[in-house]
Amino acid sequence: MLRIGLLTLLASSWLTGAVTAQEKIGVPRGTPAQPVRLDDLDGRPVDLGELFGRRPVLLEFWALWCENCEALTPQLVAAHEKYKDRLDFFAVAVGVGQNPRSIRRYLRRHPIPFPMLWDEQGAAVRAFMTPATSYIVIVDEEGRVAYTGIGREQNIEAAIRGVIE
Repeated sequence: MLRIGLLTLLASSWLTGAVTAQEKIGVPRGTPAQPVRLDDLDGRPVDLGELFGRRPVLLEFWALWCENCEALTPQLVAAHEKYKDRLDFFAVAVGVGQNPRSIRRYLRRHPIPFPMLWDEQGAAVRAFMTPATSYIVIVDEEGRVAYTGIGREQNIEAAIRGVIE
């Protein structure tokens, strides 16, 4: 049931294009980030809870079929290059309409320089109240949600600067 609801919401956001950055949706800013344990695409566990509160963490909720995610990629790659020493970056692949094999195949053609995590059961989607793909969450060094945004019109560098400066 969770998958059907999420897929409907994701599809409606993608089709209408009505979702834009900075809407007050998703996990409220200032909320302590919920610890989530996901696997990378090779099945190795990554405990985000161990990272929260050490230094800022950026999460992009992503899908290979998400046009907004594709549009955000150049900004995220540039931000990663500039801020990778000050901020951890992760893409969180939602468990809808894709699997680790199809994601790996996509990434061979369209690589990203930061880890891709697999959220097959929707643990991160629930923890961060993810409204759709292209949703960005930045957790500050104190472990609190400092930024949320959605859609292709986000200014990722400004969001990062607002958290680390």
